[in-house]
Amino acid sequence: MSSIQLRLSVNGREHELELDSRVSLLDCLREHLGLTGTKKGCDQGACGACTVLLDGERVNSCLVLAAQCADAEVTTIEGLASSEAGRAMQKAFVRNDGLQCGYCTPGQVCSAVAMLAEYEAEVPSAVGEAGLTDAEIRERLAGNLCRCGAYNGILAAVREVAR
Repeated sequence: MSSIQLRLSVNGREHELELDSRVSLLDCLREHLGLTGTKKGCDQGACGACTVLLDGERVNSCLVLAAQCADAEVTTIEGLASSEAGRAMQKAFVRNDGLQCGYCTPGQVCSAVAMLAEYEAEVPSAVGEAGLTDAEIRERLAGNLCRCGAYNGILAAVREVAR
């Protein structure tokens, strides 16, 4: 085992950690920082349940080593609760029944918030107007799977916030 000293910024808080250099960001968040909102689904980057934001970009935290995040800001579902965009998306998910069992919801919400920010950066004038079509939203969120099939509610929630 090769231990490393790591300073990690998560949800605006600095953490000093000593970790095995092979620990994924997902396992670091859940097992070492107690942030269990981020879920472990497939542990192979195929389902999106572990999606978090790394400097505002969505990543599958199961595929990123914690050591790679030393100079970055990590935002989890817990951290999104303190942002206007995060709260708006979470409320929209509830209003539009964008969840059933809820397991994928943290990753879905993180991905949706980042996707809208990405889109706004690409096409600043389009958000809130005609903007994203349903097909575009589905395509941009395709990396996040929902076993329960709450896709219509997820789509409605994202559409609501995009307005």
